[in-house]
Amino acid sequence: QVQLVESGGGLVQTGGSLRLSCAPSGSIFSINTMGWYRQAPGKQRELVATISRGGTTTYLYSVRGRFTISRDNAKNTMSLQMNSLKPEDTAVYYCNALISGENYWGQGTQVTVSS
Repeated sequence: QVQLVESGGGLVQTGGSLRLSCAPSGSIFSINTMGWYRQAPGKQRELVATISRGGTTTYLYSVRGRFTISRDNAKNTMSLQMNSLKPEDTAVYYCNALISGENYWGQGTQVTVSS
């Protein structure tokens, strides 16, 4: 059974940076599209960024220029570099991956940005 494991969340002040990482446990041949979602209290989960196997990226408008998604296909890992963080970025961030036609989610990691 494949599981996605996230790391790197935490508490940071406005303007600070954090780097989230996502890695699968178990044996995986290849991963198609990967992405990061987030869910703030009382709000719906929203798509933050995606990256295809070929490296094509998409971003939520509000994080463009501040967040950078990347992946290592050899290691099947993914990262999200978050700079210039704002209080409105506070949320639980979830890793998502499409593997052999199935959607997998991580358990989530809390990111809190204090003002």
